[in-house]
Amino acid sequence: MQRRKFTSGLVSAGGLWGLAAWPTTQAAGITEGDAALGVRAALEHGAASAVSLLGRSGGFLDNPKVRIPLPGFLNEAAKLAKFTGQQRRVDELITAMNRAAEAAVPQARALLTSAVESMSVEDGKQILTGGDNSVTEFFARKTRAPLSVKFLPIVTRETAKVSLADKYNALAGKVAAAGLLKKDDANIQQYVTGKALDGLYLMIGEEERKIRQNPVATGSAILSKVFGSLK
Repeated sequence: MQRRKFTSGLVSAGGLWGLAAWPTTQAAGITEGDAALGVRAALEHGAASAVSLLGRSGGFLDNPKVRIPLPGFLNEAAKLAKFTGQQRRVDELITAMNRAAEAAVPQARALLTSAVESMSVEDGKQILTGGDNSVTEFFARKTRAPLSVKFLPIVTRETAKVSLADKYNALAGKVAAAGLLKKDDANIQQYVTGKALDGLYLMIGEEERKIRQNPVATGSAILSKVFGSLK
C-alpha cells in the first residue's frame, strides 16, 4: 500500500478518503480537510498532554495510575523490608525508578511528532473510526521500539545514581532464574524503560478518551467539529 502524509490538503487517488463510508460524519458536513485536521489535532493534543503530565517531577511518582513499583515477587518481598530496617533504601530505589521515567519521557516528543507527520491515509481512517484506544494503538505501534532505544540510556544514567540498582539486578537475576520473576523484569533499566512507555501510552489513552467523550472541553474548534460528529 502506498503511504501518503496525512495533511489538511490531502486528497487520495480515489478523491475523498472514505467519508462516504462514514454517514455520520458526512451528514454532519465534515470534509476531507476537516477530518484530516481533526485526526492530526487529536494525535498532537494527546501526545503533548501526556508528555507534559509525565515528563516533570512527580509525573510518575505522584500518579498512582503510572507509578512504577518493584516488579512482582520483589514488590511483595520489599514489604518485609520495614521489618529489617531496609525500608528507606527500598523507597530510594522506587523513587529513583520513577525519577528515571520522568527524565526519559520528554525525549518522546520528537518521535511522537514524527509519527503524526508520517501518518498514512489508512492510519487516519482507523483512528477516526476506531475505538477509544485507536490513537494510543497508533502511537504504540509506530514509536515503542525506537522510544525504547531512546529511553534506555537515560534510565540507565538515572538509576546508576542509586547504589541499590546493581544489587537489584543481581537479586532479580537470581529470582528470575528460579522462575519467580519475568526475565524482562530482571534488569532494572529495561524494566523501568518498559514501564515508562506503558505509562506514556496509558496517559495518551486517557487524553484520547477525554477528546472522544467531550471534544468541546478541549477548546479546539476542529476537535469539537470532527469528534463531536461521531458521538
